Amino acid sequence: MKITFTGKQDKLNPSQQRKLAMAFARLSKLLERRGEKGAQVILGSERHLQHAEVRVNFYDNTLVGAGAATDQFTAMMDAVEKVEKRALKTREKWRDAKRDGGKHTAIAPVSAPPARKAAKPKPAKVVRAAAKQSGKPMTVDEALLAMEDDRDYMVYRDAGTDKVSVLIRRRDGKVDLVEA
Repeated sequence: MKITFTGKQDKLNPSQQRKLAMAFARLSKLLERRGEKGAQVILGSERHLQHAEVRVNFYDNTLVGAGAATDQFTAMMDAVEKVEKRALKTREKWRDAKRDGGKHTAIAPVSAPPARKAAKPKPAKVVRAAAKQSGKPMTVDEALLAMEDDRDYMVYRDAGTDKVSVLIRRRDGKVDLVEA
């Protein structure tokens, strides 16, 4: 990993240099899948505090870790640890997004059903609809007719109040009206 230092760097003793090199080697092993990566270390000081910021580009993401301590070595180590945690989190998110999401189901042996606790409600599904202007305001009956059987919701402008309203089809087949 190519490391670039910006700012005034204090002289580190050999053991601190080895520890810092090992920390960057761990980070390099974690990040370098396609070619050599570069890390930028930005150093600064403010009264009695030493600040360090480490920036690394990783799969179109800029990972940034900042650390502050009374000495520069501790600040740099904190910043490297934070970047390492962010890289692990980013890889985990990417890995989870690429998995098939449970399309394959395993067949379990038939046995007595376990005692059921109170059922947890499933999380609500949020659907972002494309902003599309409808031609004219509608009544509730016209909106019900315009809502097809395969659509779960209908957004329209009410003719009487000139406000946006939403018709939502529930699982039991009934329709709810939400007025803004």
